[in-house]
Amino acid sequence: MKHVMSVSIGSSKRNHKVETKILGEEFIIERVGTDGDIKKAIEIIQENDGKVSAFGMGGIDLYVCIGNKRFTIKDAVPIAQAAKISPIVDGSGLKNTLERKVVDYLTEHEIVDFKNKKVLLVCGLDRFGMAEALEKTGCDLVLGDLIFTVGIPIPIKSLNSLNVLASILAPIICKLPFSMLYPTGKKQEKKVSSKFERFYDEADIIAGDFLFIKRYMPDDIPGKIILTNTVTADDVEMLSKSGAKMLITTTPELNGRSFGTNVMEAVLVSLSEKPYKSLTPKDYEELLDKLGFAPRIEILN
Repeated sequence: MKHVMSVSIGSSKRNHKVETKILGEEFIIERVGTDGDIKKAIEIIQENDGKVSAFGMGGIDLYVCIGNKRFTIKDAVPIAQAAKISPIVDGSGLKNTLERKVVDYLTEHEIVDFKNKKVLLVCGLDRFGMAEALEKTGCDLVLGDLIFTVGIPIPIKSLNSLNVLASILAPIICKLPFSMLYPTGKKQEKKVSSKFERFYDEADIIAGDFLFIKRYMPDDIPGKIILTNTVTADDVEMLSKSGAKMLITTTPELNGRSFGTNVMEAVLVSLSEKPYKSLTPKDYEELLDKLGFAPRIEILN
């Protein structure tokens, strides 16, 4: 039986474990949160190194990418280096392939008409593949990188502008403590003030990392479409009560939970016959096609 373990610096209240069969292989897939404790995450990885098929790095990315530029997040490096035997992935391989495919899938199957719709992508650097795919649909794309990472209420209106800004700021921002940029530990369990409410109100579609979306989300978002990744049953209930129209997650539902891209990338790495560091976007696409991955689509209201 293959065992995929996502070790996350996020809240332990979001832990989940399932047993499932994928392409004829039995899997245990679990998520273990450390409540913001990076040292504990490293210890868990070291204790289970060589015992699991692959690790996912949860709650933090090793890199942020835009175009052909890649910036390393300082706090993520010791976590990634803790695994010496088992492969460890942060989900970036899937973000660059699966999330593009999902936007294409929604367009081709006429599930979502993006053209001329106002789309708020809460962080383009975090999901550059999705950002590129969305821009190609002809939507009115608003990138919330400054808004949701550093609290500056200035929307970015194009990937070119984000590219220029990232070239200047990313080398500095990536050296900051990660907890300053993204909710970790118990911060994931609660929303903060809705001081950026107008950006939600103006959007038809709200896309990107769910914890970024949730952090400043107003109580009422009637008619909005949410395009995101990891949600729990409680998250779905909250979105439904808030009046959201539709929930789309880029990863499939497993026992009532959509796991993060780092988990699903670890699953693909476990199934691949190639060394994980040699996997290309084409390899990921072929594996996704074999699996028949389709987004989870749920009408809420």
